[in-house]
Amino acid sequence: MHRKILVANDGSGGAAKALTAAIALARQAKAELHMICVEELPRFPTSVEEVIEEKQEASHRFTEVTAKATAEAKLHRIKLTAHVSAGHAVPRIVEAIEQHHFDLLVVGFMGHTALYNRLIGGTTDRLVEMAPCSVLVVK
Repeated sequence: MHRKILVANDGSGGAAKALTAAIALARQAKAELHMICVEELPRFPTSVEEVIEEKQEASHRFTEVTAKATAEAKLHRIKLTAHVSAGHAVPRIVEAIEQHHFDLLVVGFMGHTALYNRLIGGTTDRLVEMAPCSVLVVK
């Protein structure tokens, strides 16, 4: 059974489903539940100001996401520890898993076209491939 669960939350509908599933699993397993939101930074920023602006905008967006998630967990009598990190989603999430020794990652499925996934690749696909723990993808 899982003891430390990490749920990735980007504020999307798929992430909301993943959060609901993670809360249910944490409650059932009496596991510790954490959530990570990654403030996605531009790949090739044109200036320092652009990076600062992106971080400020993401921080405001994730304040609401973490508040809603914490409230949902509390309704189910689960303590949720939220982490907000800046960077690129996949490496930050993998780093958090390694650093905090999570044994399960719960992520939402975000459907894209087959062409998009072939050209760019999906965050969920990369997490399934790179995460050093079990991964549950919620549809």
